[in-house]
Amino acid sequence: MTKQNFIIFIVDDMPANLGILDEFLSHHGFEVLIAQDGKSALAKVEKAQPHLILLDILMPELDGFETCRRFKANPITQDIPIIFMTALTDTVDKVKGFELGAVDYITKPFEQEEVLARIKTHLRISQLQQQLQIQNIQLQEKNEQLDQLTHHYHNELKNYI
Repeated sequence: MTKQNFIIFIVDDMPANLGILDEFLSHHGFEVLIAQDGKSALAKVEKAQPHLILLDILMPELDGFETCRRFKANPITQDIPIIFMTALTDTVDKVKGFELGAVDYITKPFEQEEVLARIKTHLRISQLQQQLQIQNIQLQEKNEQLDQLTHHYHNELKNYI
């Protein structure tokens, strides 16, 4: 999988985390966009069209759970994979994240190589899902064409009988 052209959107209120992830992911060929809170993330995400979102949970004003819920409620952003990155380690929090639509959950402090591996995995899954959707649409179109042909030939045969 080539990392070129993949946009990773990081939402975290801790400048240190943003700096580390920005530098690391940029070094690995990703385009990185940043927001320091949920409100600005919601404002930026539609224009940014990221391929994946790394989302902190514990943020002022609008926490990551609510930010995720709003991303998933928006038809434009609902299919973007979201990975929570947080210090919250309770199973209840993890389950809540998955129920809100996150694809993964990484606890802080994080290992950079683990973050990279999870990003690559979820980008690949996302690509495969998009390919499957395209193939399903193409298959539906071919089925409709076959139905039309079958209907046409059925009518032609009725005229000869």
